[in-house]
Amino acid sequence: MRKTRKGYPVYPLTVAQKFHFYYMDFCPKKEVLNIGTSLTIGADLDFDVLKRAIGEAYERCECLKVHFFKDKDGTWYQYVCQNAVMEIGSEDFSGKTMEEAEAVLQSWTQVPFTKEDAPLSRIVMIRMPDGYQGVYFLVDHRIMDAQSMICFLKDIIEIYCHNMYEGVAYPKEMASYIEQVKKDLAYEAESKAKQKDEAFFHQLIEASEPIYNGIDGPGRLVAERKASGNPDARAAVNVSDSVVSALDVFHLEEEPTRRLMDFCETYHVSLVCLLMMGLRTYFQKMNHNDDVSITTTIARRGTLKEKKSGGTRIHSFPFRTIISEDKTFLEGIYEIRDRQNEYFRHANYDPVAYFAHQSKVWNKAPGRVYEPMSLTYQPMSMRDKELEKLGDIKYKTKWYPNGATTQAMYLTVMHRPEDNGLDFSFEHQVKAVSRKQLEYLYYYLCRIMFKGAENPNLTIGEIMKLV
Repeated sequence: MRKTRKGYPVYPLTVAQKFHFYYMDFCPKKEVLNIGTSLTIGADLDFDVLKRAIGEAYERCECLKVHFFKDKDGTWYQYVCQNAVMEIGSEDFSGKTMEEAEAVLQSWTQVPFTKEDAPLSRIVMIRMPDGYQGVYFLVDHRIMDAQSMICFLKDIIEIYCHNMYEGVAYPKEMASYIEQVKKDLAYEAESKAKQKDEAFFHQLIEASEPIYNGIDGPGRLVAERKASGNPDARAAVNVSDSVVSALDVFHLEEEPTRRLMDFCETYHVSLVCLLMMGLRTYFQKMNHNDDVSITTTIARRGTLKEKKSGGTRIHSFPFRTIISEDKTFLEGIYEIRDRQNEYFRHANYDPVAYFAHQSKVWNKAPGRVYEPMSLTYQPMSMRDKELEKLGDIKYKTKWYPNGATTQAMYLTVMHRPEDNGLDFSFEHQVKAVSRKQLEYLYYYLCRIMFKGAENPNLTIGEIMKLV
């Protein structure tokens, strides 16, 4: 391995980064790793002060200066280009319609970052037709995930408010990205912790084979069994022959969101446990099967340094539960909570190694899966106390799809900064999952969650009959 690149120390990729590079190598649409978002405020901003705040936030955010290169042996490496400078653009959409402005931001999100030894982010100060002002931010998933994006945008807000208003403290320093990279690489170098995590997941995998549950019933699994000539097949293909994707967003208002959060607080569970319980009950109802697997994402940001270091840290694992219909809704949630806590303790393990071992143990054919979808709950919001310094104003965020996904369906649930309600964002292959199917899933997901939250001692079977 090279020790330096352009005078900077070189580091191998982390497991989380390698997962993304896999998509880069095999997905025909290289924009698949783009993450685009906007944060705008219903007030006039001083764009000179905002530009300085962006520059300061960039200097403090080590991961945004990460560049990648491929060595002569074809292996990817990374380094932090300390003298990199972020280009800050400016765009005034006030003379356009909102539809026209959104179309431009959407088009920016679909331009891939493909160059080696080059920046992997872009930021533009924007004035929108509705009078809102702020920033559009585009970044490659290989150097940032949603939580680190939010952390960076919050840093801009806090620095801006500090420079504009008396009495606003300068934000605390960001944590070192490279320090976290070194920590991850040390774990991966056959550490005792890695061995323990491997043993945990191997035991889970080898216990018994999961089974695929479809969004609208067992049709795909039945077709797989017929096509393969194996009546006992338990995995199925759930993707289409096209990676072209769409984003469908469903909005849950503030008051019903509050009811769900109150339930979680009362029974000492996280919202992701309630979401997972709702989803697995839906698939249980549709497939008449107590055995349900859904992919779950884990942020791996348990410490303050991990939260403030930026980078991409998310690991994804299948989350399997076998919960009979005669158990109560609350018992099911507690089972999920306990299993999730186990996952958190072992989440540094390599997801690629997980899937490789699973395929080997159960002789799973390439392209076949047990999970119909992936769930991500993003507890962080761009809602920030420092915005209170700007007075009684409104602000909003929007995520822009890159137009490509390698999975049939992702669900990301986030809190809206406007009112702290919930947005259910389904990114899906348009040829694999339809808008109508998503409407049906969302409708029953909400009915299951609210019925369970209102009557947690009802059995799962009773709830499925009631909804």
